[in-house]
Amino acid sequence: MDFVIVGYGRVGARTARVLREEGHTVTVVDNDEKKVERASEEGFEAYLGDGGTESVLRQAGVEHASAVGGLTGDPNTNFAACMLGKEYGCRTVMRISEDYRQEIYERYADDVDEIIYPERLGAAGAKTALLGGNFNAIGDLTDHLRLATVSVPENAPIVGKHVAAIDLDGDGRIYAHGRRREPMTIPLPGTIVEPGDRLALLTERNALERVHEQLLG
Repeated sequence: MDFVIVGYGRVGARTARVLREEGHTVTVVDNDEKKVERASEEGFEAYLGDGGTESVLRQAGVEHASAVGGLTGDPNTNFAACMLGKEYGCRTVMRISEDYRQEIYERYADDVDEIIYPERLGAAGAKTALLGGNFNAIGDLTDHLRLATVSVPENAPIVGKHVAAIDLDGDGRIYAHGRRREPMTIPLPGTIVEPGDRLALLTERNALERVHEQLLG
């Protein structure tokens, strides 16, 4: 599959590498000449320009791409790239900051296929979102990390809390949430934990027991 990644910062670069390692073709667009040079040195086809401009995306091959990822730190550029990608029939994934207000999130969410919070989700999740995959199937973990899924009992201390407000003290992150018998997705900013919900966790290998205790009691 062919992908266009707009933004070759920390998240964009890691996402591009993971996709390439899995055999996909990745083209990079960035308006920073040094980042474009770095992408080229790492073996990617890379273009200098505004990823929210149609002529630049066409140069990057958007008409043949399966998905476009707007992964810069600028939500306006990301949104413009995704809207252009949608015109060419691409799956669209947009990066935003997790401190966005609910109404702004919903405005973007109505127009793109997936919104990601790299602060919580990370590059592996961005890659999975681009592929349209299942958030239960992320396998791009290092030897120091573990992936786990937990079900929330009625008496758990996190019942009634916003998912985004749950702090695991640096031991891990909650990267996906699902209601009973529903598929897991990235939680909305206003999502509140209810009994029977499922949470997908990315934790330090030696911290899983502490995280379980903190979440479930």
